[in-house]
Amino acid sequence: VVPPGLSAEEPRRLHLSLPARLTAATAAGLSLLFLATPAVAQIDYRNLDDDRPVATEDAYPVERYAFELIAPYGFEAETGGTELHSTVPEIAYGLARNAQLGVKLPLAAVDQETGTRWGVAGIGVFGLYNFNTESRNLPAISLRADAGFPVGSLAGEDTRFALKAIATRSWGRTRVHVNAARGFGPDDELSAVEPLARWSAGLAVDRTFFRSSFLLIGELATAQLSEAAATEVTAAIGGRWQWTPTLVLDAGITRRLSDTGPDFGLTVGISHAFGLRALFPGAAR
Repeated sequence: VVPPGLSAEEPRRLHLSLPARLTAATAAGLSLLFLATPAVAQIDYRNLDDDRPVATEDAYPVERYAFELIAPYGFEAETGGTELHSTVPEIAYGLARNAQLGVKLPLAAVDQETGTRWGVAGIGVFGLYNFNTESRNLPAISLRADAGFPVGSLAGEDTRFALKAIATRSWGRTRVHVNAARGFGPDDELSAVEPLARWSAGLAVDRTFFRSSFLLIGELATAQLSEAAATEVTAAIGGRWQWTPTLVLDAGITRRLSDTGPDFGLTVGISHAFGLRALFPGAAR
């Protein structure tokens, strides 16, 4: 899927003392980026993935038959003094035209006055379908479905689901994205990393700079994590840079605007787009 205003060649939180185990996990994820040979060169910097580098995502899926592997690191400083380090390796596959499926494995370290807790923060699976590409009269519109399973010591107690509506509208180098999501299932105890909130909404604006190789994003987002929780409001700014035709670096900073929510968050990551020749139709066996 090619957003309007792009050519066919352009489809599409940091802590000084990072715990050693989390460093190793992130490094292992980064090493996987180079195990597959790219099928074709891609321009991927304009793809706003979920939480990469802001919470809001765009309406475009991974290209058909392509994979996208993401290896991020995140840090959050909570209002009560708790610090959260996380890495959420994720892989998505363009299963069909305008559709993708993916899986993510959140790993986390929670630093508190009583000590540090390590563990898996659940297993997530998701799918996204783009109902229409952007036209003169309509934005690009997609629907995303997520499921989070209680696997690991930091994963919460119950299975949760969420549905998210996504819209993207372009004006040349500038795009506007609107996300609105609703969570389902018990919410007494949620995952420590990327919980599926009771509801959430986000508005983001991005613009391309530097000869179509860098994307700057600004975001305003709000969420209620559970029925008993107060509403959080955050502002974020981030960027995505096309390092090579198949590797994109991203970074983002988040700041709390309401009385509740993380005081400060930072994320950095790398994504790799590639294909496996054997999965393409007509490929020689």
